[in-house]
Amino acid sequence: MDARIERTRRALQGALLELAHERPFDELSVSLIAERAGVNRSSFYQHYGDRDELLADALDAAAAAAGADAPALELIPTGRPPAGMAHFLTHFADHAELYRRALGPRGSALVAARLRNRVAGLVREGVEHTHSHAFDDMPLELAAAGIAGSIVGVITAWLELDPLPDVDVAGEWVWRMVLGPGDTR
Repeated sequence: MDARIERTRRALQGALLELAHERPFDELSVSLIAERAGVNRSSFYQHYGDRDELLADALDAAAAAAGADAPALELIPTGRPPAGMAHFLTHFADHAELYRRALGPRGSALVAARLRNRVAGLVREGVEHTHSHAFDDMPLELAAAGIAGSIVGVITAWLELDPLPDVDVAGEWVWRMVLGPGDTR
């Protein structure tokens, strides 16, 4: 990608994240975001179709910058979540207000779909890595989609709690949903 395009996209993403910590997302106009980024409205529309597309890219970039890649979801029934689970969930806690908006009832279908797809990919990798036979009688894509939906559902519900429980607690909840109803204690 051209360096100027990348620089403008990063400026817009950073402006959106900064502004979102100052006021609700629904109050952020394209003009305000563009002004904060130091570009004009037409530049915004040269790079993004709307605020939701920018939001999805900004959250993806923030997750990558924070090293918040989800832990490998190796579906080994242990009582403890994978070591990286808390780090993964910290990214959501750091941007809780944006994720509440993006994953909520009037949220961004694009953000939710990207998150589900990313988590489903991690589940597929985990199943393949562990050579699990738990899903041999069904398409792996179906199993990964179901587990990803559960994980995103738990994350969404956790972010709605006030006060927000600690990421370690949320990690335990996510892991219990991944493992299913069996007792792993």
